[in-house]
Amino acid sequence: MLDWLMDHEHHPSWRRLGTRTVRTTPWFEVHEDSVVRPDGVQDVYHHVVSPGSITVVAVDDADRVAVTRQWIYTHANRQWRLPAGAIDATDASPQAAAERELAEETGVRAARWHAIGRVNGADSFTNHVDHVFLATDLTLGTASREAAEADLDVHWLSLQEALDLVAKGGIRHAGSVCGLLSVGIRRETAPRP
Repeated sequence: MLDWLMDHEHHPSWRRLGTRTVRTTPWFEVHEDSVVRPDGVQDVYHHVVSPGSITVVAVDDADRVAVTRQWIYTHANRQWRLPAGAIDATDASPQAAAERELAEETGVRAARWHAIGRVNGADSFTNHVDHVFLATDLTLGTASREAAEADLDVHWLSLQEALDLVAKGGIRHAGSVCGLLSVGIRRETAPRP
């Protein structure tokens, strides 16, 4: 029933008449669009255009999850989150970005990858999509962090400890919350032997 509702919803559309780039940075662009809203009124819509990002739920054979702790500049505090990062122009795909970021931040490489889903974290503000992956069959190696990641610490928590952090508000990064809850729900609903 839910799939039918999601596929058959009808809403008036926005119409873009034109766009201009207001600001360009190495990470995103700010666009100003001339639009016609669903009510037929002409308006201006400002939004951020982003190449997107990835988040990785890396689970080892002992059912432990790689969780990072790092200062997040925009939130002005240290935060728990899963390995995550931007999709670079040189990445062939979101999964390639996930493989690169996991290895850079944690030194971990995974033989098995599964796409969990995509998170639209701020729909009215940006087109940004966070692609979330489950990585298993892990091999530990040496991290090769960027200079801005010098304060990043890697911790291995049980899946339940990570889920408890989500439940207590200790993990607020949207991709991390989505990934951990998705893995937790799949484990709960999996058929028991």
